[in-house]
Amino acid sequence: MVSVQVLKWLGNYKNMKALTFFTPFLLFLYLLCILFTTETEAGSRNGDGVYIVYMGTASSAANAYRAQILINTMFKRRANDLVHTYKHGFTGFAAHMTAEEAKVIAKKPGVVSVFPDPNFQLHTTHSWDFLKYQTSVKIDSGPPSTASDGSYDSIVGILDTGIWPESESFNDKDMGPVPSRWKGTCMEAKDFKSTNCNRKIIGARYYKNPDDDSEYDTTRDVIGHGSHVSSTIAGSAVENASYYGVASGTAKGGSPNARIAMYKVCNPGGCTGSSILAAFDDAIADGVDVLSLSLGAPAYARIDLNTDPIAIGAFHAMEQGILVICSAGNDGPDVGTVTNTAPWIMTVAANTIDRDFESDVVLGGNKVIKGEGIHFSNASKSPVYPLIHGKSAKNADASEGEARACDFGSLDKEKVKGKVVLCENVGGSYYASSASDEVKSKGGIGCVFVDDRTRAVASTYGTFPTTVIDSKEAAEIFSYLNSTKDPVATILPTATVEKFTPAPTVAYFSSRGPSSLTRSILKPDITAPGVAILAAWTGNDSAISLEGKPTSQYNVISGTSMSAPHVTAVASLVKSQHPTWSPSAIKSAIMTTATQTNNDKGLITTETGAAATPYDSGAGELSSTASMQPGLVYETTETDYLNFLCYYGYNVTTIKAMSKALPVNFTCPADSNLDLISTINYPSIGISGFKGNGNTTVTRTVTNVGGDGVAVYTVSVETPQGFNIQVTPEKLQFTKNGEKLTYQVIVSATASLTQDVFGALTWSNAKYKVRSPIVISSESSRTN
Repeated sequence: MVSVQVLKWLGNYKNMKALTFFTPFLLFLYLLCILFTTETEAGSRNGDGVYIVYMGTASSAANAYRAQILINTMFKRRANDLVHTYKHGFTGFAAHMTAEEAKVIAKKPGVVSVFPDPNFQLHTTHSWDFLKYQTSVKIDSGPPSTASDGSYDSIVGILDTGIWPESESFNDKDMGPVPSRWKGTCMEAKDFKSTNCNRKIIGARYYKNPDDDSEYDTTRDVIGHGSHVSSTIAGSAVENASYYGVASGTAKGGSPNARIAMYKVCNPGGCTGSSILAAFDDAIADGVDVLSLSLGAPAYARIDLNTDPIAIGAFHAMEQGILVICSAGNDGPDVGTVTNTAPWIMTVAANTIDRDFESDVVLGGNKVIKGEGIHFSNASKSPVYPLIHGKSAKNADASEGEARACDFGSLDKEKVKGKVVLCENVGGSYYASSASDEVKSKGGIGCVFVDDRTRAVASTYGTFPTTVIDSKEAAEIFSYLNSTKDPVATILPTATVEKFTPAPTVAYFSSRGPSSLTRSILKPDITAPGVAILAAWTGNDSAISLEGKPTSQYNVISGTSMSAPHVTAVASLVKSQHPTWSPSAIKSAIMTTATQTNNDKGLITTETGAAATPYDSGAGELSSTASMQPGLVYETTETDYLNFLCYYGYNVTTIKAMSKALPVNFTCPADSNLDLISTINYPSIGISGFKGNGNTTVTRTVTNVGGDGVAVYTVSVETPQGFNIQVTPEKLQFTKNGEKLTYQVIVSATASLTQDVFGALTWSNAKYKVRSPIVISSESSRTN
């Protein structure tokens, strides 16, 4: 008991600093106290698992000192239990320990949080078990008119599965020397040499996971995801790239002059939070400009800010001037599923593009039913194969529902052999890939899968004829089946359809708002291409290869994993053109210039055809050109983010431990509450807890970056029905570049609010349009 009391007193950094200067014995006493309390209170040294100990900013000498003391005393004789230490952007460590040890450490001075090491997953449309069946978004070319002139080569850090350096997408032809500000390294491994880095791939690090095999101790990509993401962002131009002839064209990243720094945090078992934090810590020290993460927690996890490695790492990256861009997740289309929603993160949803991979069904009489899928079959183009419904091919042990879905083991081999089988996504829990496998294993000729959800997202099925149709299209096939004695069909090989309409639409899998963190910050922030994207892959992946053909160097996959890199590429271009802009200024430029219309000149829709709301698409679809010159930007300051933490419920002590730039006299506003989150200077406007009586007022400040000096902007408002929205002043008159002006938005209701409603305000002149979506909700700010 005495040792604990002494420890608490000596744990005060000021006391310790003063006394240890005069009395080395007291420092020795302090170390003994920690050692004694750790051993006696925590008990066993046998770890229950890996825990992360987060101790706030690295700029605090006290934090760094306490962290080192804990590490030295706890793990001096347990060196193998220490997994990672964090010291550049923030302070802390990850180590094997028992739950009791974690509880003890959580009470130590300077410790912000202690939590089990979480395991995150990549944001492709299915898990890695199904990765070979997925499709991705096409990025045949970036915006050449906005490429960097080389005056500032942006460095993009990517936290992912590694990289395949031999891919032609990562050649460094015509690239200048590595920027002198780069402080990173190229870690060697048994299959990755320092020479694998070049002027394109300038950094490569990997992070050991104690639970993984040593074969993954390399930056080489063994999954493909990291190579795909990297080439989408910054791949060099490669002509005649395709996936076995599909999606043929010139593959080029959106920011082809950018440099790549790969931080391999993911292996086939997932992406550990401790590795993610270690990568953030290194990336901050290495000198990246932008960070891209196409991974995250599942929607149901509801991780709080101080136990979320991505939110923690992104906060400290933001403090160092680094914009962090994350995928929104693939748990859509259910509402409230969006992840990576901290306000200092840019959160990206996914949409389709104007290209479709069509694989049609031809019935007897040459009736054509349009379908979707990528396959390379030699099936007859004439309808010569018998057609059967899965229910009619049921084996004796299967249920009718299982047979309709063509679930594993549900079909009778004798009834399926030589036939095209019609399968259905019964109950919404089945996939075309599994149905295709079942039909193929029983000797079938092809699989037609009915699924409204995945109809617009083409997947790959190798050489076996497989296509997906929607329920409306299926009705014609069922009618034909029921009215024909000997129904026949075939499935045509994939045809690429360009200039497909309508596009974009929000992908079914894209996670939706509102954020579980707070309704007062609109999430997702923006949407970008994330369906059927062609980009680089590993050079030895037999899972995507066609029999008898060389391994494809490119693959087509889908997910918000693919949409986030598109935004990262544009952010990299903005950074190249405006190297002094803050992360929030770049984020604002991208959000406020987004588009809300499709190529049919209608509004962007969801997969159901309904108009997309900001909960689906954020501010709208990414514009690769307008974001370079936004006219005005909303700069969300570090004080805004600190106030957010106050409003969210953190106390000043915790906030002081976290922040490197806390003003000396900073205190939380006296009336801090969740509804005040609406007042931080965010590019979108979210108002929660709106009760309909009285007015709600929010303030925003914009900075003139148009370059013309004198500029006048006039406001226009899209007001939701039943509301009045007044903006004052209605004109903003700037006299110089860099000038900041403030306006107020006053919201009142003329009717009761029964559901969340959406609007927007736009500041415009003859040259620029600067648009901010508005969301009004009667629900409380925090929904988890």
